[in-house]
Amino acid sequence: MSQQVSSLFASPTDVATYGQYTIRQDPGDPRPLYRFTARITADGSSGYRAEPGRYHIYSGWFCPWAQRVILQIALNGLEDVISVSYVDNSRDARGWAFRESNGPDPVNGFTLLRDAYEATEPGFDGHVSVPTLWDRETRRVVSNDFVTLGIDLATQFGAWSNGADIYPEHLRAEIAELDSWIGPAVNRGVHRAAHDEAARAALQGAFTRLDARLADAPYLVGGQLTEADIRLWVSLARYPGRADDAQRRNHPNLWAYARRLYQLPAFRATTDFTTFADPTVPPGWDTPAAG
Repeated sequence: MSQQVSSLFASPTDVATYGQYTIRQDPGDPRPLYRFTARITADGSSGYRAEPGRYHIYSGWFCPWAQRVILQIALNGLEDVISVSYVDNSRDARGWAFRESNGPDPVNGFTLLRDAYEATEPGFDGHVSVPTLWDRETRRVVSNDFVTLGIDLATQFGAWSNGADIYPEHLRAEIAELDSWIGPAVNRGVHRAAHDEAARAALQGAFTRLDARLADAPYLVGGQLTEADIRLWVSLARYPGRADDAQRRNHPNLWAYARRLYQLPAFRATTDFTTFADPTVPPGWDTPAAG
């Protein structure tokens, strides 16, 4: 029996044997890093119709890009419409894997996430990432493009959602404008800031700008929770200085906002601080912020 159970999981992460995971992309290769970019549509015009029970998300607790998508599921009440499972938090050259820490692959019984990519594109030689959207009907990866995947979940499953409108049409241009500078400075700058002075300056400048924006607004755009808040918050939660007293003094509105969002059940349920580089829960995040 023990042998049967263990066959559900990959062997432990072993960098000494397999090497480090690397993203190999030839500069002359025109294919995108996130190679699978199909879209889900309510009417099925894309070839992938929005349907309950058809799709599965392979996710990772550690990953901000994956959490963006899982938050859309939770905020739209789609937990019974789209299933989710989680890879292990560490990897070697084989890529993300299913281990006892987060359970087996409940859909295909794969031990490596790479197996899903290989089943879709034999000989796959690209980036194996989370989130990955799997289609039970065609038995292939539909998308690992976290941006369009999150938008599709927010807009194409209205027949089964709770009615939340997290990506309202009248705010999409403003959401895109925010993303044009929050993306580089914050989402992709949080980790670079630790060892890059220019990235650190850009990050702190963005924090100052966001702090001013949130001085008299509960959310980033339109007075309501939107995709813009999701994109920002997942990076704030992983920022190594989130528990820093100086940060809270210098950007009080930004960090009060972060704490307020963490009080929402969807944000709390999809966040596991123990999987972050800094696993501590910031002081005060377990209680509502004043005001």
